[in-house]
Amino acid sequence: MNLLVSSLEPSANLHLEPILKELKNCNLSGIYDEKFGTPLYKSSEFSVMGILDVLPKIFKAKEAIKEMVFLSESVDTVLLIDSPAFNLPLAKAIKKRYPKKKILYYILPKVWAWKKGRVKKVEAYCDVLASIFPFEDKFYNKSTYVGNPLLDEISEFKDPTKHFNRVSFLPGSRKSEIKKLMPVFRELSLSIDAKKSIIIPKFFQEEDIENIYGDLNGFDISYEMQNSLSQSDFAFVCSGTATLEAALIGTPFVLAFKAKKLDYFIGRRFVKLSHVGLANIIMDFEGKDEVHQEFLQDEVTVENLLSAYESFNKKKFYQNAKELRNILKNGSVKNIIKLI
Repeated sequence: MNLLVSSLEPSANLHLEPILKELKNCNLSGIYDEKFGTPLYKSSEFSVMGILDVLPKIFKAKEAIKEMVFLSESVDTVLLIDSPAFNLPLAKAIKKRYPKKKILYYILPKVWAWKKGRVKKVEAYCDVLASIFPFEDKFYNKSTYVGNPLLDEISEFKDPTKHFNRVSFLPGSRKSEIKKLMPVFRELSLSIDAKKSIIIPKFFQEEDIENIYGDLNGFDISYEMQNSLSQSDFAFVCSGTATLEAALIGTPFVLAFKAKKLDYFIGRRFVKLSHVGLANIIMDFEGKDEVHQEFLQDEVTVENLLSAYESFNKKKFYQNAKELRNILKNGSVKNIIKLI
C-alpha cells in the first residue's frame, strides 16, 4: 500500500505511530516525524514559535501543498491528521486534481468548539471522516466514530486503593502557558506534604528546561507523562489532551489554565462551551456530571488550588472517570486501519 500522510503536530505523530506499527507493507510519503522514515518535510518544519515566524511558514505551507498534490497521484490513500488550517486546503487541492482519490481525515476539526463552517469543507473534500469523540456525529453528517486513540495507550484504570505519596504538576506544553502557571505551582507545592513531580513534554528534552520552567528545586523531573500520572495520587493539569489522559488513567486532578487576557477574551467570545477540559466537554455532551474542577484565569490562585486539593471528592471522581471510559468504549487504531 502507498500511503500519503499529513501529520504536522507532535500529538498527531504520537497517534500516527501505532497505526504505522500495525500497517503491513506500507510505503509512506508526506509530512511526518522523521523517526518514521524520510518525509517530504519534517513535521517540526511547520512549528510556529511567534508572530514573526508565521509569514515564512505560510509560504512553506503553500509550496508543501503543491508537492503533496504531486505525490498524491501515485498513492492509494491520503491520511490527514488534525491541523485543519493546513489539511483542509491540502484536501481541497488534491480533490480538485484527483477527484477519485481516497482521502481519510482522522482527528477531525473541532467544529463543536468553533468554526462550524468547516463541516461543509471537510465533507466536500474528504471521503472518510474518522471521529475520536462519540458526540461529533451531532455536527458531522457522515462521520464514523472509531474510538479514542488514548485508549490504545491507556489500557488500565488505576487502582484507587494504591497510594504513592506523590503529586504531579503539568503546567502545559507551550512556553507561554508554563510561564504563567509555574509561579503558582511553585508556591502551591510548598503547602503540599508529598513528593512532587514536574511533568515535562518530551520535545523539551534537548532544551534548557530551567530557562523554560524556572527554579525546579523540590521537584522530581519526569518526561513520561502517563507513567508518572499513574504513580501520582493527585495532579494539577493545564488544559489540553493531558486532562483527558489523567481522567482515563484514573488520577484525581484539577485543571488550571491561564492565557493572555486578550487571547482568553477572544476565545470566550467564539468558543461557546461550558467547560474547557476535554473530559468535561465529553460529559457535557452526554448530559453527565463533570469529572473534575476547572480554574481559569484569575481563579488560578494558590488558595483556590490548595482548597480544591484538600477537599477533592475522590469517590465521585473515580465514578465519573470510569463512566467516561465507558462512553469512549475503545481505542481507535484497529478501526482506523480498517478504514485505510
